[in-house]
Amino acid sequence: MMSADRPATRLATRLAFLVAGFGVACWAPLIPYAKERLAVDDGVLGLLLLCLGIGSVVAMPMTGMLSARYGTKPIIIGGAIGMALALPLLAVAPTPLTLGLSLFIFGGSLGSLDVAMNIHAVEVEKAAKRPLMSGFHGLFSVGGFVGSLFATFLLSLQLGPLATTVMAALLMLVAAYAIAPRLLTSAKSEDGPLFALPHGFVLLLAVLTAIVFLVEGAVLDWGALYLTGAGLVGTEQGGMGYMVFSVAMTVMRLSGDVVVGRIGDRATLFWGSLIGIAGFVLVLTAPVVAVAMAGFLLVGIGLANVVPVLFRGAGNQSVMPAGLAVAAVTTTGYAGMLVGPAGIGFVAKFTSLPASLWMLTALLLLVTLTAGRVAGRKN
Repeated sequence: MMSADRPATRLATRLAFLVAGFGVACWAPLIPYAKERLAVDDGVLGLLLLCLGIGSVVAMPMTGMLSARYGTKPIIIGGAIGMALALPLLAVAPTPLTLGLSLFIFGGSLGSLDVAMNIHAVEVEKAAKRPLMSGFHGLFSVGGFVGSLFATFLLSLQLGPLATTVMAALLMLVAAYAIAPRLLTSAKSEDGPLFALPHGFVLLLAVLTAIVFLVEGAVLDWGALYLTGAGLVGTEQGGMGYMVFSVAMTVMRLSGDVVVGRIGDRATLFWGSLIGIAGFVLVLTAPVVAVAMAGFLLVGIGLANVVPVLFRGAGNQSVMPAGLAVAAVTTTGYAGMLVGPAGIGFVAKFTSLPASLWMLTALLLLVTLTAGRVAGRKN
């Protein structure tokens, strides 16, 4: 079996994260084309987009079970290929039903790839005996940037959605072919359980991950509305907050392995969450846009490496099999990102958007208060 502590294996793991981010980002510029092609309103489009998230959340627990039986390598390759093959379908699906089914398949492939590559990353990090998880997650963000740039550039050349997605799919297939021989052939745990509900320490990790993912989803879905509603920016500049947040998060994750290796997991969780809270306080009290942008910057800096540390905790605990724990944490996190923004909207309807964001800020205190327990636990 290939050693986990090899440069080729680490590179293959990074490429898996890159492919996942690239594939998702290539779909985003196609959404306006899909809406125009199908002639649907925003309500129907929102339901269709939900199919991607449902596919991901359904696939994630199944991936934990399959990884326990067959290892992560075939699932990583299968997930990448599934995303690549589904991508052109998203560009040509002629009816809402076919687009919904295609998005479900695309989301299922993404969910499978996401869980399997995180389980694989935990193994690689353990073998290296040094932090690597932040860098792996940073490559997902880089893939998102590259994929968005790639698709937007080809569409601007008037190549059309189908040609654009076919070219993107070919790149993804080439990447899958390149990483296949370099991935670990993980040992199978056929004697262990193939399914286990998260409990105890793993449940705590899952809740914390859901909170952080909820914050990320809130910045994406509600950040622009808050800035414009507060009169800090015009409608056309509403996306500035998320742009600053995402750039800060990407940079910090790419440098995060060095930072976490120097200060440790506990300090990363404790100070990272406090910096994130301070950022939200700045955003919610900002008298001018510059202060709000500084707040979004702090949120990105503070929270960038919290999720990688939580994933590491899921992979290193012994309450339940590592693969199932990573799957549970990933599923709960994505569920938080999917359901959370809608929950924020529900609370905002009966209070206000700032009030709901203050509640979200308070939730981050749970990460701060449990940092010692999460980082100090050895099993």
